[in-house]
Amino acid sequence: MTESVTINNVTKEYKIFRNNKERLKDLFIPTNKTKKFYALKNVTLTANQGDIIGLVGINGSGKSTLSNIIGGSVPQSEGTVTRQGDVNVIAINSGLNTQLNGIDNIEYKMLLLGFSKKEIKEMTPRIIEFSELGEFIYQPVKKYSSGMKSKLGFAINVTVNPDILVIDEALSVGDQTFTRKSLDKMYEFKEAGKTIFFVSHNIGQVRDFCTKIAWIEGGVLKSFGDKDEVLPQYEEFLKDFNKKSASEKKKFKDELDNSRFIIG
Repeated sequence: MTESVTINNVTKEYKIFRNNKERLKDLFIPTNKTKKFYALKNVTLTANQGDIIGLVGINGSGKSTLSNIIGGSVPQSEGTVTRQGDVNVIAINSGLNTQLNGIDNIEYKMLLLGFSKKEIKEMTPRIIEFSELGEFIYQPVKKYSSGMKSKLGFAINVTVNPDILVIDEALSVGDQTFTRKSLDKMYEFKEAGKTIFFVSHNIGQVRDFCTKIAWIEGGVLKSFGDKDEVLPQYEEFLKDFNKKSASEKKKFKDELDNSRFIIG
């Protein structure tokens, strides 16, 4: 199998400052100890061409951080990410300028992706048609609903036909008809042997669409492998988690978050 994305010991840390005094001390005093939060720690996995990898985990686990690192919009603090081909990320608001209208956003996004004015002119009608936005394509994106933003971003990214696609909750908003059409497009990509990372809380979509699962918990890759092996493990965890009371869930999340902080 041909490797398309290789993630090796990737860590993402954020320095936590309570005020500007702490920020200045970190900047000017080399020996100063700073509080850090690990969004991800030592994540390693390999995606092959044709893999559809579901990134699962409860809110705050690090799924979106990993998807943004794969997409290149967020740099890792440590480790390496190797990509074989063009990568596009589909997330609500991803790459959209809210001050521009839909048409201008198509040109803006595609220029950033390296397309020429001629190519953009040829592809724009297909993007508008897929988006189903109609006359709203001429309205400022800041007036769009979250579903409309998702439609526009999805339409742009699938039309430019990337080698690697990262979908971060982009199918969780909007109407069911568009979601079905979008999934059909994803199946076309799947048949074409493209690599897709799929972030979703919709277990049904993950089960139907993905071939492998990466379960992230507290910024750590808890399990990675074939869907039939890993998804039942995660579903059992969810079953137990959802049985907890609100206070028990909060305690679990707080303990998980506290384990991700260090002073150093």
